[in-house]
Amino acid sequence: MKRETDKEKVRIDKWLWAARFFKTRSLAAKAVSGGHVHLNGQRVKPARTVAVGDRLVIRRGELEFTVDILGLSGRRGPASVARTLYEETPESLERREQEREERRLIRAPAARPAKRPDKRERRRIRQFLRKD
Repeated sequence: MKRETDKEKVRIDKWLWAARFFKTRSLAAKAVSGGHVHLNGQRVKPARTVAVGDRLVIRRGELEFTVDILGLSGRRGPASVARTLYEETPESLERREQEREERRLIRAPAARPAKRPDKRERRRIRQFLRKD
């Protein structure tokens, strides 16, 4: 029989999975163990419990999310329900938008070729790549 206080807290790896930050619970646990998730500014272990009002900093590749926990769930449900479990801070949203714009501008100058390479050009490309 579970105590009433157990209903108020959920393991951090389970919450990250239920809030759809990670596809599997094991990936969430691996991220927490690897130091990619911080709870209230501190590095934690996957078994650490979270409560409403806690602040998480989650790094997934190049992206970094700073979220406040609004609700708890140990079960993975639809994405619409998962979005109600947290609220991303305005600074985090602004920072991610700025990084997305920077990445877009970096990729923009690369012009596409006017046509596909013909047989001779493909040979020259292969020769260049092999450095023969």
